[in-house]
Amino acid sequence: MKFLNFGSLNIDKVYTVPHFVTAGETLSSVNYAEYAGGKGLNQSIALAKSGARVYHAGKIGKDGLFLKKELDQAGVKVDGILEDGSVTGHAIIQVNESGENCILLFGGANREIEMEQVDRVLADFQVGDFLVLQNEINCVEYIIDDAHEKGITIALNPSPINASIRKLDLTKIDYLILNELEGREITGRNEQGEILDHLLTTYNNLKVVLTLGTKGSIYRDAVQEFKQGIFEADVVDTTAAGDTFMGYFLCMVAKNGNIVEALEVASKAASVTVSRSGAAKSIPFFDEVS
Repeated sequence: MKFLNFGSLNIDKVYTVPHFVTAGETLSSVNYAEYAGGKGLNQSIALAKSGARVYHAGKIGKDGLFLKKELDQAGVKVDGILEDGSVTGHAIIQVNESGENCILLFGGANREIEMEQVDRVLADFQVGDFLVLQNEINCVEYIIDDAHEKGITIALNPSPINASIRKLDLTKIDYLILNELEGREITGRNEQGEILDHLLTTYNNLKVVLTLGTKGSIYRDAVQEFKQGIFEADVVDTTAAGDTFMGYFLCMVAKNGNIVEALEVASKAASVTVSRSGAAKSIPFFDEVS
């Protein structure tokens, strides 16, 4: 079994601030750091560190070659990453004193994926393999259609939410992993139960994981539901928590199909991540989690 992550590759520019900057305000940052990031890259590293066999596909500019090296060092196969993008995607991240973050994205090369690259990459994957997607690249609908036709298991994290997500055919998705805000945007419902009810009534094929921040997470499919609390940690930076959770959850599910164990391990991994600064570099290896 192989995991293909057709996903974003970003340079994270992280500013530590006393509070999030507001309209009209000029604010001095306490610290600045630059990291490898992007939801795609983070999720690939989480998958690899949890023990999965991972291939990453995407696009960078020449300014982002270190991202490819970071993935390679984590054990991710990088042959599917093209280097001919205009400029590498990047994120401007504010992290406040409570460890919360707000993020401004520029897509760059992540938005320059072409169908020819998609066809070439997916030719090496088949039934039984997993495809992992976020919404930080273009061609998501085309990638889903192509992978679904091949019988590949598809896991989608619909972040960031925009109009293109609402156009996707979720009957082709196997695992939908999203937070409460994304759930509200997709369904138009406000409460956890209402969000899950709407998704499973509309798309009874889905296996949904709704992450709830400090309230843990809920898994639901057509026949079962499981809840998982968080594991307490001293919060330093929440940037890659959701990506860590997704990578570990999918790896554990692929290994043995045990949803309860997958939720528990993913929650532990996310708790380790939030206790560290940075994005990709904060993601723990499996032995640290276990």
